[in-house]
Amino acid sequence: MFVPAGLHPSTAERRHLDQIARAGADLFEVGLAHHDARLDGPVIQAAYHRALRRGDVLDRTLRAVEHAARLRPTVVMTYWEPVSRHGPERLARLFAEAGAVGVMVVDLPAHQVARWYDVARDVGLRTPRLVPRTAPDTGIPAAVAGASGWLYAPASTAPTGYRGPLDIPALAAFTQRLRTASPLPVVSGVGISTPDLAARVAPLVDAVVIGTPVVRGLATDPGQAPALTAAFAQALNPHTFTETRA
Repeated sequence: MFVPAGLHPSTAERRHLDQIARAGADLFEVGLAHHDARLDGPVIQAAYHRALRRGDVLDRTLRAVEHAARLRPTVVMTYWEPVSRHGPERLARLFAEAGAVGVMVVDLPAHQVARWYDVARDVGLRTPRLVPRTAPDTGIPAAVAGASGWLYAPASTAPTGYRGPLDIPALAAFTQRLRTASPLPVVSGVGISTPDLAARVAPLVDAVVIGTPVVRGLATDPGQAPALTAAFAQALNPHTFTETRA
């Protein structure tokens, strides 16, 4: 389950995390709000902007991670700019101390890969890697080298929140390319907008990532979020590793 930290006051946010965990989320991905979330669509961008207006973004994210980690394994999703601004060493230490098992930097610059992986490894964090669908075969080995935890294979080339059809054969071919290059599990997200699509993607990967449908619910009517989570969890059964972000 992807949840953007700071969307609601802390008490409400903890309650939502509790409800979503009970509804079937096996893992939390907590998003650190960023003003230029260019890989995300309008729903998640709006959630981030709302969180930024509340202020104290890092502190709120750490508190969300602490609570989420008591419920389910928790990974932080962020962009490189906040990592650079806060300091890779400091941010990795803070998230590790908060209980995160990993941090995925979705736009990790090539020249910062070795540094980030070393910093994260030193504090016991895993470093999942998002691999663009446009990556050429010759570039995949370098893209996955040193990653840990899993590889993230977008189900769509569009930003998060895409609600159109998915090219399932193309996704299957891409996940096979990743499996050839790395023994890490492969997860997929982005554009998995309905339980039916989640069920179609699930046989291709080791985890399905859902987010925008639930974030939309959290932003407009938080009471919808548990039912939405349950619908996706039921569609993915009997798959046992479910992360949600789309």
